[in-house]
Amino acid sequence: MIQPLELVLMPEQAADKTAQLQQAAQLLRTAPERIQLVLKKRSIDARSRQVKIRIFVDAYVDEPVPPPTDFSLLFDFNKDVSQAIPIIVVGFGPAGMFAALRLIELGYKPIVLERGKDVRARRRDLAILNKQGEVDPDSNYCFGEGGAGTYSDGKLYTRSGKRGDINRILSLLVVHGADPAILIDAHPHIGTNKLPKIVQQLRETIIKCGGEVHFETKLTDLIIQNDRVVGARALALNTKTTNEFIASSVILATGHSARDIYELLDRKNISIEAKPFALGVRIEHPQSIIDSVQYHCTERSAWLPPASYSLTAQAHDRGVYSFCMCPGGIIAPASTAPGELVVNGWSPSKRNNPFANSGMVVSINLDDYQPYGTDALSGMRYQQHVEQTAFKAGGGKLVAPAQRLMDFLNSKTSANLPDCSYVPGLRSVSLDNVLPVAVSAALRKGLKEFGKRMKPYLTNEAILVATESRTSSPVRIPRDNTTLEHTQLKGLFPCGEGAGYAGGIVSAAIDGERCAEAAVTLR
Repeated sequence: MIQPLELVLMPEQAADKTAQLQQAAQLLRTAPERIQLVLKKRSIDARSRQVKIRIFVDAYVDEPVPPPTDFSLLFDFNKDVSQAIPIIVVGFGPAGMFAALRLIELGYKPIVLERGKDVRARRRDLAILNKQGEVDPDSNYCFGEGGAGTYSDGKLYTRSGKRGDINRILSLLVVHGADPAILIDAHPHIGTNKLPKIVQQLRETIIKCGGEVHFETKLTDLIIQNDRVVGARALALNTKTTNEFIASSVILATGHSARDIYELLDRKNISIEAKPFALGVRIEHPQSIIDSVQYHCTERSAWLPPASYSLTAQAHDRGVYSFCMCPGGIIAPASTAPGELVVNGWSPSKRNNPFANSGMVVSINLDDYQPYGTDALSGMRYQQHVEQTAFKAGGGKLVAPAQRLMDFLNSKTSANLPDCSYVPGLRSVSLDNVLPVAVSAALRKGLKEFGKRMKPYLTNEAILVATESRTSSPVRIPRDNTTLEHTQLKGLFPCGEGAGYAGGIVSAAIDGERCAEAAVTLR
């Protein structure tokens, strides 16, 4: 007999296979020695004062347990596509990477153009970014192998199940070295320290099968004939030479920060449009405060991971919400151009940093863009203006403007600032002089609401660091809902976060696969 069960256990019991078997035996009214358990899903239930772990298992009673799934058998990467029909993929973040892998499965040759560097070389540029405050506009937290997720966390939680097969994406990551636990945990997370090796192995699969990956190769133009894209021109950054790549289609997966791509499309009169996004700050608390709130304790159990949270409210007709929450995390400089200040957050796989940070952002509407124009790039200029204001307020070298939480609520410049994980440094300022008026007002109201729900959340031990402004793109590249092809230009498949159709690693990866399938279908 095979019986699905839900086990509800104390955290220390959930880590004990004997305790799991004992509860399963009680539920099935049989002896533990007759049972073998196969773990299917796991989540933390902290709704009551006593935190529990919910585990969903298949109980095999007097039945042999099947061998563990060999996930590599789910995918066909034992082929040579080096002489197959080429399709260009611009960008090697999750959308571009998974598009390239899917093209190989479908028997096509991906030619990947990535402006940034490979993960190993990229790490050196991030060290300079953190320690010296110098931004390489082509190699940073947003640009380079693996995209923004590689060095900024690797959270895999998504609600995009209707778009595609989430387990397929997670299984592909497991095949390339991710912990199989990501297939079980309710909020899977790989960690910035582990993602680079996985990303490198994904690239090696593409190359082994005959695909091409060109790093430090920046798209400068699309080759168009008879209203159809037939190739791309790209600048090799190390040699300063321009090369042409000819293919039947182009998948454009350049991420939400590739402003030069939006400008290129605009110059060529290729349709793009302004879209709403969100903007605010990174808020950082001591992790112990978040643990005490969420786990109803004075000290977190060793059997529980650092606590996280998700918050949302309405304030002055705007949404205010947490974004990309990083328990045991670090705030990082995510600027992509000199003279701009952008922050993001990440966590190592163990999430063992003493701080917890989260984006805390306010929805921005198209009406907010009016001082910056009425065209498709007006939202991008609005975003850029706020980032430049923050850079000037910090005084340069990516020193970030910051304010204690209660001081911000009371409109008081902080006399001093608490310890913070942000390496380039902080400068005490009034964030009212950095953020747009509507953002400050909504943020204040939203934070006060969150304080009512999480009592110790409002504390001057917490700090706000500006600006969290790359939650999504302020530009959308329109595409047909069915074919996924650009509404105006045949052969162009806008893809992922940069096109305005995804938000996060998994949803971008799913969109990449869908665009690969569409590009093959419509060749």
